[in-house]
Amino acid sequence: MRRIGYIAAPDFHFMSLAALSVFEIANRTAPQRTYDVRLLSEAGGLLTSSIGMSIHTHHFDETKFDTLIVGGGLGIVEATPALVAFVQSAQTQTRRMASACSGAFVLAEAGLLDHRRATTHWLHAHELKRRYPKVSVQEDRIFINDGPVWTSGGGSAGVDLALGMVEQDLGDDIALTVAKKLVLYHRRAGGQSQHSTLLDLSPKSDRIQSAIAYARRNLNKPLSIGELAAVANLSPRQFSRAFHAETGQSPAKAIEKMRVEAAKLMLEQGRHPIETIADETGFADRERMRRAFLRTFGQPPQAIRRNARSG
Repeated sequence: MRRIGYIAAPDFHFMSLAALSVFEIANRTAPQRTYDVRLLSEAGGLLTSSIGMSIHTHHFDETKFDTLIVGGGLGIVEATPALVAFVQSAQTQTRRMASACSGAFVLAEAGLLDHRRATTHWLHAHELKRRYPKVSVQEDRIFINDGPVWTSGGGSAGVDLALGMVEQDLGDDIALTVAKKLVLYHRRAGGQSQHSTLLDLSPKSDRIQSAIAYARRNLNKPLSIGELAAVANLSPRQFSRAFHAETGQSPAKAIEKMRVEAAKLMLEQGRHPIETIADETGFADRERMRRAFLRTFGQPPQAIRRNARSG
């Protein structure tokens, strides 16, 4: 049995507890119960959230945990001396330490993030970097696993972090089944941006949503307007007009953004040659991909890869 300790701070955000559902569903999915989750706080007892509802918590004690997660709030979590001392003492006897959202400030104050890559909610990333210059803050990441220390962005990113932990513990099949049971539209890898192209598009109609989902699944294909229009059951002219009206951009521009986002993730993971990435993401050749990267990032793909490796 793996004991998960989740530290909640006063005025915690209820969304941060969503990650615990991943461990709950994993217990119901795996052949045997794997996780024992315990809510913790500095004083124990009832703890009130930012919306006014309360939860029961256990106070800090000598209990040993397999994984300890520091939760976040709507603002920066206060790293009290007792909280920092508890995290530091737990480090030597805990397999994994983690933070969700602004809980990263507690890990940083405890010194656990020194000379490690870490992320937090994009609203607080610059402040984390300013306060703790020894931390390699990567603000545009869903979650980061740097050895035994995990950190995630805000909101739903904690769910992605927890799924990553379940994958590490129980395998990809279990993690994928848990994601499906939670009705997640898309299971996000840690390297993805906190600002997704899909979120920016946010179409209103099912027809345009279906066309975008189809495009995302088939980025390695040419994806003509006629093909996407057929998925949406519209004529090419109707589709182009409806797409622009709902997303504020042309289908071609939106598809290029999705391709650039997918290619950037593959580059940062460093597993494939640039020619292969260009082919897999539908750019057809590396020169076309290079021009798209320059338009989007002001840098060629090689520079993106170098920056990822140096980080």
